[in-house]
Amino acid sequence: MSDITTTHFEFKNQVDFYRGKVREVYIFSDKLVMIASDRISAFDVILPKPIPNKGQVLNQLSSFWLQNTKDIIKNWWLAAPDPSVSVGLKCEALPIEMVIRGYLVGSAWRAYKNGQRVFNGVILPDNLKENGKLPFPIITPTTKALQGSHDEDITTEEILAKGLVQKNIYTIIEKATFQLFERGQEIAERANLILADTKYEFGTLNNEVYLIDEIHTPDSARYFDKQNYERLQANNEPQPQRSKEMVRQWLIKNGFQGLDGQTIPDMNDEFRHQIAKEYIALFEEITQQKFIPAVSEHRIETLKNNIEKYLELD
Repeated sequence: MSDITTTHFEFKNQVDFYRGKVREVYIFSDKLVMIASDRISAFDVILPKPIPNKGQVLNQLSSFWLQNTKDIIKNWWLAAPDPSVSVGLKCEALPIEMVIRGYLVGSAWRAYKNGQRVFNGVILPDNLKENGKLPFPIITPTTKALQGSHDEDITTEEILAKGLVQKNIYTIIEKATFQLFERGQEIAERANLILADTKYEFGTLNNEVYLIDEIHTPDSARYFDKQNYERLQANNEPQPQRSKEMVRQWLIKNGFQGLDGQTIPDMNDEFRHQIAKEYIALFEEITQQKFIPAVSEHRIETLKNNIEKYLELD
């Protein structure tokens, strides 16, 4: 098996380690080594079984996007010494996530369906459809949850009032969020895709703002097929999910939304491989590159060696 579920490395000059929901972060004085595992999370819960090749897909796709948006704002990414690894600058993360929505989908749709009309001060009209295009992109920030807790919606006004982010910094990340989303939609359109919504995380280093973490991956964004979008909307038919939303919807259908007392349903191998195929297809459509799985009998050992070689040369 080549699935990367957990790693337990100790590198020279490593000062700390953090295990997130889906990534292992090895911390150095000036940089981070981030391993994208094949774990998958939904509703802030890590699901029991991994998705084959998921980490590699996300790592390589995010690397593509970060290199294609660095003219908009500086980002943390430095190198990918292994298909499942990114090395980047160690920034001080801001305590919010900038969620931007161009379409009414996912949690925003669920809130709208339940009667919510105001989203971060923006009033949406009645009679919008699920997956429908919004009049204009809107930013709906969230707090960054600690492990085991849920992200919470928060308004721009609350962010500034609580001093979570200084106004001058917020102005920069708000502008960058709109610009990054516009770039993402442009590149997605070339691949006959629609970038429906996504999120960005930012940090600071030496008094400058940086884009951090992954961007525009199927774990952090939602995509639709452009070719059939209008026809499906006109016929009130569901849009095929080209993102982790397919996992969320499967979980909801099987009685799980991360609430107390709910049991995580067993995800069979057929569905796990279906997700993997969808992630790979999305990677190939966006990047116009063939995905080559890093399959190896000693995958974890190879991964560690690739990191150590990079650290020695750095």
